[in-house]
Amino acid sequence: MDADVTESAGTPDGSKGEGSGGPAQRRRRRLLRWGALGASVVVLAAAGAGWWLYRKLEGNITTDTGTAAELKRYERERPAPMVHDAENILLIGSDSRADKNAKYGRDSGTQRSDTTILLHLAADRKSATAVSIPRDLMVEVPRCRAPGGNENEGRFDQFNSAFELAGAACTIRTVENLTGIRVDHHMIVDFTGFKRIVDAVDGVEVCLKEPMDDQEAHLKLPAGRQKLDGEEALGYVRARYSLGNGSDTERMERQQQFLGALVKKVQSNGVLLNPARLYPVLDAATSSLTTDSGMDSLRELYELVRSLRHIPTEKVQFMTLPRRPYSLNANRDELAQPDAAQLFNLLRNDLDVKVSSGPEGAQERKPGASSDGPGGEPTGTAPTYKGTTAAGGTCG
Repeated sequence: MDADVTESAGTPDGSKGEGSGGPAQRRRRRLLRWGALGASVVVLAAAGAGWWLYRKLEGNITTDTGTAAELKRYERERPAPMVHDAENILLIGSDSRADKNAKYGRDSGTQRSDTTILLHLAADRKSATAVSIPRDLMVEVPRCRAPGGNENEGRFDQFNSAFELAGAACTIRTVENLTGIRVDHHMIVDFTGFKRIVDAVDGVEVCLKEPMDDQEAHLKLPAGRQKLDGEEALGYVRARYSLGNGSDTERMERQQQFLGALVKKVQSNGVLLNPARLYPVLDAATSSLTTDSGMDSLRELYELVRSLRHIPTEKVQFMTLPRRPYSLNANRDELAQPDAAQLFNLLRNDLDVKVSSGPEGAQERKPGASSDGPGGEPTGTAPTYKGTTAAGGTCG
């Protein structure tokens, strides 16, 4: 009787104690405990890996504190922001030949702005306009202090001399003086960064009307439709003398078309929504990126990318600053007025800029857009500027 009572006794609620039950039941309990522990380890490992990847990407970015300090010295001279939430970002492509870029030419110890683009993001994030600034454009370069501390007097010179003389701060001030548009952020990307981004999206497709053989750009390609990897893409956008008439105009147009095709591929391939595909792109972009403190964190860059995700490709527009041959030197450029002033006014006030592909020549001006209003601002209907969109890409 006592033995029966003892054998059936258990916990106060009548259930068996943990140590009770047969060998199979005890094994199942041990497996559950080890399974829970294993799952916890996996979750912690995943969280740790995610944090490590986040810190790695953020650590890739170089913060340009010197430019912010230099711009602060001239704050009173800078234009004020006009429209809340609209952003103007200056993208500078550096042609530095240092380190891994040595094969593209001799390292002179200075960097030049091989490509400069003013990117305007509308406040409602429903459109983006990228305006290429010709490096041979004759402009007033303001008095600037170089990173080493030497003061450079203001001068009338080619646009790309500003970056060579005194870096990003001088380039930003030159753009602001030229356009009256406040530059909110800047990014500097070198050759290596550009190549890695293209490789991270598995290449970009272009169409060549004729074969290309450019020794200086290290590129030889047949005519027709083809996909370029990072090295080939760099040669394609840098080539100047082996395609068309050898002008910088055609080079900028190729750059705009290529960037449009790159944006289209990133959007159409779901890169922005796929972490496995997004990480290589972010790693490539951040590894060779120098930016101001307002965009030097992964969170800030992600917010920027996320805000662009829903812009239709036809509203991602690329164009070149309206210009014509400089009156004193046909190998240089000057602003074409009143089209340039009209464009600056539209961008300053976050108004719609109309861009369409068309035949070679000046911008298409609609009737009533040729006169200037008070303060030098153009009046009438804005022109339709020649350019391209991400919807078109390079293969139509």
